[in-house]
Amino acid sequence: MFRWKLHGDGRTVAPGAVVAPGERLNWGATVAIGLQHVIAMFGATFLVPVLTGFPVSTTLLFSGVGTLLFLLVTKNRLPSYLGSSFAFIAPITAATTTAGTGSALAGIVAVGVLLTAIGFVVQFAGLGWVDKVMPPVVAGAIVALIGFNLAPVAWSNFQVQPLPGTITLVAVILFSVLFRGFLGRISIFLGVIVGYVATVIIQLTTGEVLIDFSVVEQAPWVGLPTFEIADFTKPATWSVIAMFLPVVLVLVAENVGHVRGVAAMTDATANRSTGRALIADGVATTLAGTFGGSGTTTYGENIGVMAATRVYSTAVYWVAGLAAIVLSLSPKVGAVFNTIPPGVLGGVTTALYGLIGIIGIKIWVDNRVDFSRPVNQYTGAVALTLAIAGFTMQWGDFQLGAIVLGSVAALVIYHLGNAIARARKTGADDGGPIPAVGPLGGDPS
Repeated sequence: MFRWKLHGDGRTVAPGAVVAPGERLNWGATVAIGLQHVIAMFGATFLVPVLTGFPVSTTLLFSGVGTLLFLLVTKNRLPSYLGSSFAFIAPITAATTTAGTGSALAGIVAVGVLLTAIGFVVQFAGLGWVDKVMPPVVAGAIVALIGFNLAPVAWSNFQVQPLPGTITLVAVILFSVLFRGFLGRISIFLGVIVGYVATVIIQLTTGEVLIDFSVVEQAPWVGLPTFEIADFTKPATWSVIAMFLPVVLVLVAENVGHVRGVAAMTDATANRSTGRALIADGVATTLAGTFGGSGTTTYGENIGVMAATRVYSTAVYWVAGLAAIVLSLSPKVGAVFNTIPPGVLGGVTTALYGLIGIIGIKIWVDNRVDFSRPVNQYTGAVALTLAIAGFTMQWGDFQLGAIVLGSVAALVIYHLGNAIARARKTGADDGGPIPAVGPLGGDPS
């Protein structure tokens, strides 16, 4: 498993060639590219704990550990970095507010367990059953509503510091259109840096305290991350778990998209690892949620690095995973990211949450969903309205949030509506296969 064949002279990649997963360049180049993968994932990975209130160092630790687990489960045949999934932000935010961090972690664990189970089914039975349960109109609605449900959170941060928020938002958009390739894919990270620097300048100019650096000064350079155990004992936890389950759809689509991307660039036999990829991400997410980290997913940013370098060696991901673990052992790093002001977060999430929603709509566009059909119209319309407005239903301590209600509405309206349409012969739309999408928050293309 840990033997890589040296590619060519170990220094260069010939035009039109790629370094396959079982190959590597010399160790100097391998380490350098591995560290580049850490930089690529960092911009998006740190945002999830910052936005949800989870410890940054803990999330980085389980990101690195999850990457190493992924390589082991896929038998070192599938290059991938597992970073924090943006699909978890909405349910974590809602669950933490209503039931506490322990219950939110339980929801992450539940998603991981379900994703692992789906991985085993896919490994032996294929993806056809997923296509039938969640055709494009349903899949697009569920992905979109996860993003749009967070719009009020973005506004609540933005209005605290409108000027830094505006500067950050403008910077994110400009970086995404000014640069191609790697720099374009990390436009969110670059926008945060610009917004942070602008906030510091405003603080120095006006004397108003917008960022408190005392926590950074007090934090040690070296130390263990903070751990918290998932809590399954609270009555409210079970309604929280229901809120998290729709995220599984997003993780399935992201992992399938990652495997297809690698297979297209290296070897079609990589598609055989689809089930293992889902199992690996499920196990990594379960482990992270159990001890205080956020759920993981394969990262589009890192696919971009592989496409740019043409190096698909799994050796570089061992370097990246180990580097992330080392980085997580510095509380000072986590303290720096915890000082990001609300205005900057408001600006970046205005773009980010909308991007999640647009990825769902892109699924509709790519599959040419026919919205002249009433069933398709109401599947999308009702699901999005429930999510954006924040509908909830509660029975005692048990509450169903907007993400759950919107997802259930999409599934029920589509399948029940088509059953009635087929029985009445008024025109049913049975959809098609669910497409693979890129990781949320990454390069949408």
